[in-house]
Amino acid sequence: MGRRGRRFESAHPDLFLQALQSDQLVSTPFLSLIIPAHNESERLPASLEAVKRYISSLPFETEVIVVENNSSDATAEIVREWMNTMPQLRLINLAQPGKGNAIRTGMLAAQGAFRFMADADFSMPVEEIGKFLPDDKPLASVGIASREAPGSKRIGEPFYRHLIGRVYNLLVRLLVLPGLQDTQCGFKCFSAEAAQAIFPLQRLEGWSFDVEILTIARQLGFEIAEVPITWHYQPGSRMHLIQDSLQMAKDLFTIRQQRKKGLYHAPKV
Repeated sequence: MGRRGRRFESAHPDLFLQALQSDQLVSTPFLSLIIPAHNESERLPASLEAVKRYISSLPFETEVIVVENNSSDATAEIVREWMNTMPQLRLINLAQPGKGNAIRTGMLAAQGAFRFMADADFSMPVEEIGKFLPDDKPLASVGIASREAPGSKRIGEPFYRHLIGRVYNLLVRLLVLPGLQDTQCGFKCFSAEAAQAIFPLQRLEGWSFDVEILTIARQLGFEIAEVPITWHYQPGSRMHLIQDSLQMAKDLFTIRQQRKKGLYHAPKV
């Protein structure tokens, strides 16, 4: 149900079926951790070890959902091996590529009262998830990790990548999301209500999906809070810097146009 008791219907009906096709179910958790994984066989084991250690210290039930999509390596097999010793872990396999596709599917499959998306490399220390859930309550319906908010730290990032990121964020603020200083960090937390309202309306599946889901959140009236984090640059990004940056800039105009058309409002029933 929506924020005013309205039911939201997905622009992608098959996503709800995909979301249910997971290898294991757990009882209703307080926190769901969603990790998109495309060809992450090298980085994922260390990340799962850190996650396992962290969630074992939490006083509430947690589920971990790895959404593997279109990998050509052993990502899925590695997750299945970890499931033998990590009962909170679930695996969803998708044939379709796209990080946005993986996140949307994971968010709609999640059962948690709060749903946290995290990059597989965990460039943000896993312990910082606690910043998004002080006293078991979120800072806002949508909390986004920020490398620009007061108190944040960037470690090891090449200057040229930082510069490109800041130029892109300037475009984001000018065109669609004034006031948000960092929309692209891969760590974001949504209340169940926000996730269930926002992700059925998501249309983009590439790198620009972060901007789109935050635009939808604002259109639906959800509060967005930027949470300062310590972020460590990790080499090996799947992003093609020039080509993908140009596409992301183009996507901003698509998002702006779709917002004007009213495509980011909850459908009336």
